[in-house]
Amino acid sequence: EAVPQVVLNQLYKHTQLQESFGVIMLALVDGVPRTLSLPQVIGHYVNFQFEVVVRRTKFELARAEKRAHILAGLLIALANLDEVIRLIKTSKTVLQAKERLMKKFKLSEEQAQAILDMRLQRLTGLEREKIAQEHKELLNTIAYLKGVLADDRLVYEIIKKELRDLKKQFGDERKTEIAPDSSDLEIEDLIADEDVVISITHSGYIKRLPVDTYRRQKRGGRGVLGMDLKKDDFVEHLFICSTHHYILFFSNRGKVYRVKVHELPTGSRTTKGQAIVNILPFGTEEKVEAVIATRRFDTGDYLLMATKKGIVKKTPLTEYETSRREGLVAISLQQNDELISVLRVKEESEVILVSRGGQAIRFKERDVRAMGRGTRGVRGIRLEKGDELLGMDIALQDADLFLITAKGYGKRTPIADYSLQRRGGKGVRAIKTVESRGRLAAMKVVKDNHELLIISTEGVLIRLSADGISRMGRHTQGVKIMNMDEEDKVSSVARVVAEDGG
Repeated sequence: EAVPQVVLNQLYKHTQLQESFGVIMLALVDGVPRTLSLPQVIGHYVNFQFEVVVRRTKFELARAEKRAHILAGLLIALANLDEVIRLIKTSKTVLQAKERLMKKFKLSEEQAQAILDMRLQRLTGLEREKIAQEHKELLNTIAYLKGVLADDRLVYEIIKKELRDLKKQFGDERKTEIAPDSSDLEIEDLIADEDVVISITHSGYIKRLPVDTYRRQKRGGRGVLGMDLKKDDFVEHLFICSTHHYILFFSNRGKVYRVKVHELPTGSRTTKGQAIVNILPFGTEEKVEAVIATRRFDTGDYLLMATKKGIVKKTPLTEYETSRREGLVAISLQQNDELISVLRVKEESEVILVSRGGQAIRFKERDVRAMGRGTRGVRGIRLEKGDELLGMDIALQDADLFLITAKGYGKRTPIADYSLQRRGGKGVRAIKTVESRGRLAAMKVVKDNHELLIISTEGVLIRLSADGISRMGRHTQGVKIMNMDEEDKVSSVARVVAEDGG
């Protein structure tokens, strides 16, 4: 099951399969020795070829103009053949004949001499046509050459054409391959690019393991034991990403930390992982509340944050690109408020916020203006006393809002059932809650091809297909999604996009 490219990169790095050697690119530039880069060498070559083409064009232009001048004289002579013959016959010397021709027909000395040197055979009609045709072609050539000298783009087109001709005539397949030095291999080149599950527990343990560790089950299944946890600990964050991604960890205190996925500790399904305080420099009572995985930061996307008190803030993703171990301030928080959710959004995205009391509001991300990292944000949803925000997700078109209570009762409701509003309102009822089924524990926006990983506070995990969950209206209570012990509760939910074939 080894990844061929990763194995090859390992061989490149640790064996003599690939050898490297240095080249000193020393050359004379305007008489001065300089060490050049490959682009500089190519640039000087192109400049030299430019000068060569210009000089050659000037030479060809001068030659063509000289020849056209001679032919113009011959055409004048042929057009006045009888008079030319008379002048030559009545002249006593060659010099006199030349002078008389120049005076009579306003010819140059070169033209007059060419007429005197012309053979009698060129007086035939066929030869006359040849001279006229050659003169016409030369005039076209002269016009083209002047155009080349007047337009640098034409000079570069000539250079490209000549290089293509050389390639066509002499080009063959390379016998070797030019590659970066083996020391240029990044650590990611030695690590397989594969999906993994990242889990973070309430008490602060983190690990990664292959995404196919958990098999898919039917609704109402018992699940499998996800990990060995203490009684008072449970998985609080569970998500899927690639080993080549960066992960941005957003803490409840409003700070953000960046780590590469492959730097996280690996574990088995039953191990609890490594203490996150040994990986991230968290402060007292600081814990992970949201995570964002990304390969790049220069995508033009935004991060939309939400707090427990219903405040939202939008900031460009590029604001959070940092290698600082101590992290950055992601959002300024009010007293007794905490960051609970962060989404990666694009322009014209829609989001939906859900409170633990069962209220939901859907609005466009453009309703929240972009702000800097250190700002506080604006109101996203107006909460009733005693209520707090549960979560936030992208409101996908033709998707459903999945809700599940602490005791495992849940449902899907079409996103279209939640009318689009302006941010800052109270929203609408999302689920009918009863005390025996608990308050809302998790929310996700899902489509039929999605799968859900649901985990409890005692570490029991179940994997379900979204299309196997009942679709119901906003004012309903939902159905049993996950069976659990009396003291157990739903902790968190992660969304997975199912592959073809299951």
